[in-house]
Amino acid sequence: MNQPQAFDVIAVDTLLERARALREQGFRLVQISATQLPDQVELTYSFDRDSRLTNLRLNLPNGARLPSISGVFGCAVLYENEVHDLFGVPVDGLAIDFKGNFYKTAVKFPFGSTKAPCAAPAAGAPAPCAVEEVKK
Repeated sequence: MNQPQAFDVIAVDTLLERARALREQGFRLVQISATQLPDQVELTYSFDRDSRLTNLRLNLPNGARLPSISGVFGCAVLYENEVHDLFGVPVDGLAIDFKGNFYKTAVKFPFGSTKAPCAAPAAGAPAPCAVEEVKK
């Protein structure tokens, strides 16, 4: 049976409190996703209890720091290191911090810009892409 999902838009400074409350209610962390927007990163935290998803969404201005919820949900370490390595979001208080080495990518922070990523061309080869800006 399909049930509607709840999306609560929250402030960054309430993230830890909300995560703790969900943990106390018996929810488990399902995923953390990120989307780079022109002036911010949109983060969605999804939690499940009894096959019902609850989502917390927050908008983090570019350059702002994100508090880790890895002390509440240990598996968040994986998602938060991924958000750091792929989007360039600094995460404070990680239980295990891979210090930018969780992923090895040809382009540093490949999803941390609204511009299309483009690897450096091989010697003598034409540039592999010439797209200036990702079209909406």
